[in-house]
Amino acid sequence: MNNLILINSIRFIFLVLLQVLLLNNIYFLGYLNPMLYIIFVFLYPLKKEKSLFLILCFFLGLTIDFFSNSGGINAAAIVLIAYIRQPLLHLIQNKTEFDYLLFNIKNLPFIQVIIYIFSMTFIHHLIIFSLEFYKTQGVLNILGKVIITTILSAVLISFCVQLFVKNKRA
Repeated sequence: MNNLILINSIRFIFLVLLQVLLLNNIYFLGYLNPMLYIIFVFLYPLKKEKSLFLILCFFLGLTIDFFSNSGGINAAAIVLIAYIRQPLLHLIQNKTEFDYLLFNIKNLPFIQVIIYIFSMTFIHHLIIFSLEFYKTQGVLNILGKVIITTILSAVLISFCVQLFVKNKRA
């Protein structure tokens, strides 16, 4: 139990530092900013209490907002994807029941992992850029930025998940 708390605490701090100090200063093609801090949502255990998870995600987003001067949009977006994480997994897996103790993202078939990561990342980025621009005239610009940034972030997140998550199949 304490090991899990330590791992999630280190992950939280590492993702904040990575996003704030490195990734917020990287712009691919002049405007694409990868947002890897949402990997916290993908790697947090399903079996843990949902209210604590939502509070942690709120503080993660709020911390990113504080250092990015973005007014709460990261907190809103990450709390939304944290809230819909479990129903989206049910939908993707086409199951009504989960074995929370044995669930591991690496145990999912590759196509389900890709669908899960891309859909969660797309929803997160859609909320971020919609709240950031908050204009209906720029819908095509928002969608273009959402799609391109989603592809960039989701590819990086998929790589990190495959690289750092232990496979529990023996």
